[in-house]
Amino acid sequence: MRMTFLGTDSEDGHCPTLYKTDRGTIVVQGYKINDPEAMGDVRDLAENETLVEIPRKLLRFATEDE
Repeated sequence: MRMTFLGTDSEDGHCPTLYKTDRGTIVVQGYKINDPEAMGDVRDLAENETLVEIPRKLLRFATEDE
């Protein structure tokens, strides 16, 4: 898989960031969710999955322009 940078709201070059892949998917770099109460709200999280939190405004980089 190869990824292409889409955008970030970070001023110092760290997360959160969005990428598109050559598979037609989006990869999200964000803040790892560790809060037990929040994790209790999650359904059907597979062993090979994780959750990350990003600002809603970051989604503006995930457009269908291609």
